[in-house]
Amino acid sequence: MTAGTGTGKYEKLLERCRSLPAVPTAVAYPCEESALAGAVEAGEKGITQPILVGPAAKIEEIARKARIDLARAEIVDVPESRAAARRAVALVREGRAELLMKGSLHTDELLGAVVARETGLRTGRRISHVFIMDVPTYHKVLIVTDAAINIAPTLEDKVDIVQNAIDLAISLGVERPKVAILAAVEVVNSKMPATLDAAALCKMAERRQITGGLLDRPLAFDNAISKEAARTKGIDSEVAGDPDILLAPDLEAGNILAKQLSFLAKADGAGLVLGARVPIILTSRADNVRSRIASCAVAMLAAHARRRTPDGRN
Repeated sequence: MTAGTGTGKYEKLLERCRSLPAVPTAVAYPCEESALAGAVEAGEKGITQPILVGPAAKIEEIARKARIDLARAEIVDVPESRAAARRAVALVREGRAELLMKGSLHTDELLGAVVARETGLRTGRRISHVFIMDVPTYHKVLIVTDAAINIAPTLEDKVDIVQNAIDLAISLGVERPKVAILAAVEVVNSKMPATLDAAALCKMAERRQITGGLLDRPLAFDNAISKEAARTKGIDSEVAGDPDILLAPDLEAGNILAKQLSFLAKADGAGLVLGARVPIILTSRADNVRSRIASCAVAMLAAHARRRTPDGRN
């Protein structure tokens, strides 16, 4: 995501990290300057203990040219990107790392190693993606899901997607995360599957098939974000105007929403993959330093929540 103006919300997350020990993090193939610098800087800030997995000579050459200090980083010498992804995943399985971080390899190379049946990091949950967004015009951190992995999620997929997001929000200190289930309208319409899914998800939450959060409606985006817009339409909702999580109906809607917030509202977006054995830090070359560090900070808080409860819930 692109650079934003910064409103202090990410900095509050970093404050929460300061009292916690750094988390060992396997960084898969950091063979490009920004990827290497982001991993090393997170280590310097005490968020992670980076284990750099890739061709040692190439990593050291990039560091030398960019004047990146590798003194605090461990290097595991692996010749190419797919092998680096597999070795980084293996470090997690061996207990040497509690976080996985994408370097400069393609996302599908990393996730291919993550979802491998015999050697990967699968759990009983569906893997999903979240953007933890600092939107200058919104009063708190906003989680948008899923904008990168699940193209056309089924109702069952959405149960895991929303539970992943709720558990993450709890690990960030939100006592009972509020979830706005997005659609084009606020009423259930049999011709609009997103509204049917929204109604079903709310009922499932009532029956504790989804736990820890407060889910509401289908809500159009304006009513989800603005109490005034919801009031104008006669919507009485604890979630409207104050959501912690926006659940998109599908990947296209989620991706468009996240990028609109980034490019039009100047939001920063920290990216994570959830639902695997450990949180996976996803950054892109377009990310600014603030977003990269925020991604690591959020993952660190999630990792410490997993230490308290093995299934990742508080």
